[in-house]
Amino acid sequence: MQRPPGTGRTRRPPLRSAIGTAGAIWAVTGVAGILAWAIVRLAAIALDALEQPLSWYHWAAIGAFIPFMAWSEGLRGFQRRFSPRVAERAMLIRTAPTAARVIFAPLFAAGFFGGSRREQIGACAGTVAIVVLVVIVHRLDQPWRGILDAGVVTGLTWGVVATLALSARAWRTSP
Repeated sequence: MQRPPGTGRTRRPPLRSAIGTAGAIWAVTGVAGILAWAIVRLAAIALDALEQPLSWYHWAAIGAFIPFMAWSEGLRGFQRRFSPRVAERAMLIRTAPTAARVIFAPLFAAGFFGGSRREQIGACAGTVAIVVLVVIVHRLDQPWRGILDAGVVTGLTWGVVATLALSARAWRTSP
């Protein structure tokens, strides 16, 4: 690598820099896209629940579950854990791209490979847990399924916003 005159920073070759940048964008948009796809699908089910005749206890469940999911899934799950990892790993793709990291950028950013054993186990266990919960919730009748999905939509929406915001901040502050 060459140093430009008058600077202390090393310069990456332009093609490697472009590939790293494309990989980082693919990582963040891929993860956000998967979350957005889930939001769209679940929002339709949640809205369908509102067309059902709802009793006071249904409204109480909605009023309790949405804030709970915003706090637990949105703030604690996404904003404090998952989204910072996605942003950090996307910047790693940007600065040190490899073929596997760039091609499978969303999976790398989510922690499925290339990280510690603990991160990989967490990513796989989290995915299995989500699949199990989806199967269980899918068996519920309306309006209960829609009530749960409304909370999940809230958490996922928080997750998309947190992932995009933290990734943008990492992009601005990384060298």
